[in-house]
Amino acid sequence: MSGEMNEMNMENTMHFKVAKDEELNPRDVLLAVYNALREKGYNPINQLVGYLISGDPAYITSHKQARSLIRRVERDDLVEELVIHYLQDVK
Repeated sequence: MSGEMNEMNMENTMHFKVAKDEELNPRDVLLAVYNALREKGYNPINQLVGYLISGDPAYITSHKQARSLIRRVERDDLVEELVIHYLQDVK
């Protein structure tokens, strides 16, 4: 009987859906990572700049899953968020 079940399973197409990652707000990610770095005693600005320039996740602490969080957002999206915020009052 188990042979019959294996044959049935091999003949039927299995369907599954992969859950799409939720869209992360780059600003929220930057703030969360900033706070995690600060809590661990790092200079968050220096560490974030190092990560943004090099792409090396070793600049970001794993405290509070900051490293895995920041890697879920494209670096260019993070830089764009910083530029937008920095220049928002320029006319």
